[in-house]
Amino acid sequence: MEAHNGLSAKIAEEAGFEALWGSGLSLSAALGVRDNNEATWTQILEVVEFMSDNTSIPILLDGDTGFGDFNTMRRLVRKLESRNIAGVCIEDKLFPKTNSFIRGNTQPLADIDEFAGKIRAGVEAKSDPDFVIVARVEAFIAGWGLDEALRRAEAYHEAGADAILMHSARRDPSEVFEFARHWQQRCPVILVPTKYYTTPTDAFREHGIAAVIWANHLLRGSIEKMQQIAAQIKTEESLTSVEDRIAAVGEVFRLQGATELAEAERRYLPAKSAEQTKAFILAAVRGEEMGELTEDRPKAMVEVGGKPILQHIVDTYRQAGIRDLNVIRGYKKEAVTVDGVNYFDSPDDGRRAEVLALTSIADELEGSVIVSYGDVLFRRFIPRVLADSAADFAVMIDLNWQASRNRNRYADYVVCRPDPVSASFYQEITLEKLVTDPSHPDIHGEWMGFLKMSPKGSAIVRELLEEPGDAFDGPLKQADMGALINKIIAAGHDVKVFHTTGNWIDCDSALDAIAGSQFQ
Repeated sequence: MEAHNGLSAKIAEEAGFEALWGSGLSLSAALGVRDNNEATWTQILEVVEFMSDNTSIPILLDGDTGFGDFNTMRRLVRKLESRNIAGVCIEDKLFPKTNSFIRGNTQPLADIDEFAGKIRAGVEAKSDPDFVIVARVEAFIAGWGLDEALRRAEAYHEAGADAILMHSARRDPSEVFEFARHWQQRCPVILVPTKYYTTPTDAFREHGIAAVIWANHLLRGSIEKMQQIAAQIKTEESLTSVEDRIAAVGEVFRLQGATELAEAERRYLPAKSAEQTKAFILAAVRGEEMGELTEDRPKAMVEVGGKPILQHIVDTYRQAGIRDLNVIRGYKKEAVTVDGVNYFDSPDDGRRAEVLALTSIADELEGSVIVSYGDVLFRRFIPRVLADSAADFAVMIDLNWQASRNRNRYADYVVCRPDPVSASFYQEITLEKLVTDPSHPDIHGEWMGFLKMSPKGSAIVRELLEEPGDAFDGPLKQADMGALINKIIAAGHDVKVFHTTGNWIDCDSALDAIAGSQFQ
C-alpha cells in the first residue's frame, strides 16, 4: 500500500498490509510539488525516514530514476539502508522524470546499458544482502512494445535487479500478462494496477505476479475527504456537522504513539511521577518535648537555620518536583503560615493522633500520595524515589538506626524480609512490621516517617479509615502512622522498603533543631 508520511504508513500497516510503497507521486503531492523531481532526493529521504520510524514492515521507495547518475544511485542505496528502508525501485526514464500517466508515450527512455550500469552500481553499493533493488520498465508506457520490454527486463535482471516492475497505462492487464507469460518468472514481477484496477486479484496470482502495488490511493482518499471537510466548514462556519464524521483527536494521539510516550515518561522521568504525586504533611502536633519553643506554635513552625521546619520541608518537596503540597494542621493552627500550600484542619489537639488527622481529610487521599511528618528534614531524593515507585505502598528506612538521634526516645523501627543489609541489589525488600521497642531482636532499620501510596493504595487506606474506632488496637484518637502501616500489612498488603543511611533528621528537640540547621 502507498504511504506518503509517517501517519499514512502507520494506517496502512494497521490495515494489515505486508509492505509499503513510498510513492514518488504521493510523496511529491504531500509536499505540494509536482512529480517531476521538484522535491530533492534528500527531502524525500527525510519523509521516508519518518515512515520507517513509525512502522515495522518493509518499505519499498519509489526512487524515480535514481535521482541522478550511477554515483547518486550508490549514495541513495547507502542512505536508504541506514534508515532501515527495505529497497528502492528505479525507472528507466531520464532525469528529471515525468509521471508515467502524463503524455507517457512521448517520454524518452534511458539508454539500456547506462541504466543497467546504474543498477550494478546500486547492487555493489549495498551492504545489506536483503536490500532490494527493483527495475521499473517503462517500455509499455512509451509505446515501444513487448519485445523492448523483454529486452530491457533481461538486461536489468542480468545487471542484478532483484525484481522487475512492469508498468502499463492500459485499462486492461493484457500487455503485462503477456510479458509475464514470456518472462517465465526469471525473477519476481511486480505490477501497479492503477489503470486496470477492475482486474481481480486472483488473476494476478494466476499469472505468477509476485506483488501488487496500490500506488496512490491513501493520498487520493485523503484529498477528497479534506476537500469535503474544508468546504463544509467554510460554508457553515461551524464544526457541528463535521465533528462526528472525522477522526477523534484521541485517534490522532493513538496513531502518534502518545501512550508509549506517557509510559516512557513514567520510566525515565521520575520528576514527572513527582508532579503527579500529592504530599500531605502532618503538622498538627505541638511537640511538648521542645518546651517553650512550642508554647505558641506547633513543632513544624520551629525555626531551623532561620526559617520554620515546615518551610524547609515544603522547599525540599518542590525541589523534588512535587508541587501539590497539603499541610494538616491542628495545634495553634493560626501560627502555620507557610505560603503556597493547601491547608486542612485536624481535630487533633496536639497529640500524636495521626490517624485521626488523616481521617479528617480522607476524601483528599486520591491518586499517588506521600504522607510525611512535619518535623522531619530530608534530602530531596527521598520523595523522588518514593514517587517513582509503582508499589501500592512504599516506605523509606534508615539502616543506621543504632546511631539515630531517636535511639533513646520513641521511634518506629522496622522488621523486614529479607534483611536489607544481606539482600542482593535486585531483591525486593518488604516491610514485615513496625515496632517501637529498640530491644526487639529483629530490627533492620528505623522508619523515616514517609508512607507512599499508589492510587490503589490510597483507596485501600480510605477503606481502612472508615473502619470502627477500635480497629487500630485502641481508640482511633490514639493511633499513629505506625499503627496505620501495621494495619495495612495485617490486611494482607505488601509495603515495599527503600533504604538509605542518614540523609534525614527527626526534629524532636531544641538540639535537633540546631543539628537541622547544619543539615540544611
